[in-house]
Amino acid sequence: YSYSCTEGDNRQLWSSGHHLKSCRDVAFSQDGQKLFTVSKDKCIHILTVEEGRLETRFPKAHGSAINCVLPIDNHIFATGDDNGGLKVWDLRKGDAILEARQQEEYISSMAVDGNGKILLTASGDGTLGVFNVKRRRFDLLSEPQNGDLMSVVLLKRGKKVACGSSEGTIYLFNWDGFGAASDRFALRAESVDCMVPVTDSIVCVGSLDGVIRAVNVLPNRVLGCVGQHLGEPIEQLAVAPGGQLLASCAHDQKVKFWDVSALGTMVVDDYRRKKKKGGPLRALSAKAPGTGKDFFADLRDEDETGAAAAGSGSDSDSSD
Repeated sequence: YSYSCTEGDNRQLWSSGHHLKSCRDVAFSQDGQKLFTVSKDKCIHILTVEEGRLETRFPKAHGSAINCVLPIDNHIFATGDDNGGLKVWDLRKGDAILEARQQEEYISSMAVDGNGKILLTASGDGTLGVFNVKRRRFDLLSEPQNGDLMSVVLLKRGKKVACGSSEGTIYLFNWDGFGAASDRFALRAESVDCMVPVTDSIVCVGSLDGVIRAVNVLPNRVLGCVGQHLGEPIEQLAVAPGGQLLASCAHDQKVKFWDVSALGTMVVDDYRRKKKKGGPLRALSAKAPGTGKDFFADLRDEDETGAAAAGSGSDSDSSD
């Protein structure tokens, strides 16, 4: 699709029916010229973005349905399946260069560091997997967390890793400390199904309840509601280059765009005022639920000289 902020300028450019079963995940290549698609039919397709022409096809790429795909560079990409299987592919060789099945349940999400060396996999068995792409080997698994791990992102310039769980908790890991979570942050959300970083500290998270929350990590704070798909589980989130717009898609068959430009300049202090638990989420955009009029006032420290820092944020910082 080609999207525009002008009324009536949204249009479909092309469609593809090459997959025989449901398309589970799509991803743009690093240069934006190709589109990777994976399916329940166990196939990987690579199409040209401009024409939608099928350029490369890997039939029966996995032994079970493929759930997610992640381009690592212009030649290397990774795929994860329903049975915990991971494969890393090299387009120059036309085959997998790493195959592993270290996790017992589906691979829900993947992330890679800025050097394209360390690949992280979140799994339905509650573990975070760590793989070395350069050396083509498995490194380690984290301890199992509560619930399925549904999403994984890098934060704090690659020094922290955040994983979202089906129980509504965000688990934090230190880089090079993947064995056990260093912190956890329970949201008042049904789940954390998808996450996307907007800044080095702020992520937007999508949940089964249809609400898109903005969350600051360390100090752990729910900043408010960016928007929602009313009562419809959110499947995926993406941030446009520059961090001005957030795109969301959900079970209501709609793609929605939200202005998140204010998050880029937001500074969250360690100190936090006491706030009544159970209140509504602050609205962070004009179209989000609520008024949003006093959102920034609520973040401001009213007594800058006398306030003591509340620490790095832990379970006690979990009310939204």
